[in-house]
Amino acid sequence: EVQLVESGGGSVQAGGSLRLSCAAASFTFDDHALGWFRQAPGKEREGISCLNGRDGRTFYADSVKGRFTMSRDNAKNSVTLQMNSLKAEDTAVYYCGLIDPWFGTTCPLTPEFYAWGQGTQVTVSS
Repeated sequence: EVQLVESGGGSVQAGGSLRLSCAAASFTFDDHALGWFRQAPGKEREGISCLNGRDGRTFYADSVKGRFTMSRDNAKNSVTLQMNSLKAEDTAVYYCGLIDPWFGTTCPLTPEFYAWGQGTQVTVSS
């Protein structure tokens, strides 16, 4: 059973920054994909960034490109999401997801096949 634990959510004013972290208990395979998703009330879960475990490449949704940065710490089996220039529309519950194994060349920004953490709330006030 995959165990993912997110942390770092909170409340911030528009234009501010937050840093989310996701710790994974373990990866079964070296080839995996990690993703950050978010879900606002009444909306579907949206993929915002993902990382290929094999080569470390990251991919971003247009809505966050240039503002959010996903990175990993291999020693800690964790990933972070640095969120800058936050907007009110970034308000959502943010989830970390893992696909293990993943052998593709481009990690997916759609929620299928991911296992999830419990989520952390991010609230941006305008």
